[in-house]
Amino acid sequence: MGSPELTSNRHYSVDDYASWNDGQRYELLHGDVHAMTPAPSWQHQVVSANLGFEIQARLRSMKKCHLVHAPIDVYLLDDTVVQPDIIVVCDPNKIEKKGCVGAPDLVVEILSPSTAKKDWKDKYALYEEAGVREYWIVNSEDTLVHVFRLIDGTFSLDDTYSIDDTVPVGIFEDVVINLKNVFESDKG
Repeated sequence: MGSPELTSNRHYSVDDYASWNDGQRYELLHGDVHAMTPAPSWQHQVVSANLGFEIQARLRSMKKCHLVHAPIDVYLLDDTVVQPDIIVVCDPNKIEKKGCVGAPDLVVEILSPSTAKKDWKDKYALYEEAGVREYWIVNSEDTLVHVFRLIDGTFSLDDTYSIDDTVPVGIFEDVVINLKNVFESDKG
C-alpha cells in the first residue's frame, strides 16, 4: 500500500503503517491515521533544539539514556505510532532500527496551533495509557512548560513552569533545565 486513505473509517495497524511509502509523514492513533502538518515554525524549532541540547548535556554523563528529535517513530500499541518532538529512552531494549518500541521515559511535545488539541487530549491519553513516565507540553509562544508525571498509572500535573524557572527532570535525580536557555531566540 503506497499511502493510507485519510478519509476512510478504516482501522489501521502498525503493519499498515510500515507499508506506507509515499514520502509523507503520518501518525497512527489507536488505528486512526493523521497526516503530519507542514514544517513547524521557527520558534518551535529553536525551542526544540535548545531543549534537546539542555537535556542532552545532562544525559551525556549518565551514558545510559538516549535523546532523539522528531521525526522518530514511537510504537506504543499495536495500532499506535507517534512522532513526538523529543523523546528520552533509557531502556536499550526499546531501541530498534525502526524507532522506539514501547513507552519512552520522557516525551516532549511542543505545541503548534494545528496540533495543540491533539497534544493536550489524544496524545496525553495515549502517553498515559502506554506508561510514559513523564510528559512535557511546551508552549513556545507563551514560554510555558507543563510537566506531567505518571503516578500509579495516571498523569499528575507536577507544575507549570515559565521562562524564569528551572524545571526538574523527574525521571532523573538532581537534573534541572533552565528555561531561559530553552526559550532564548535569535530572531534578529
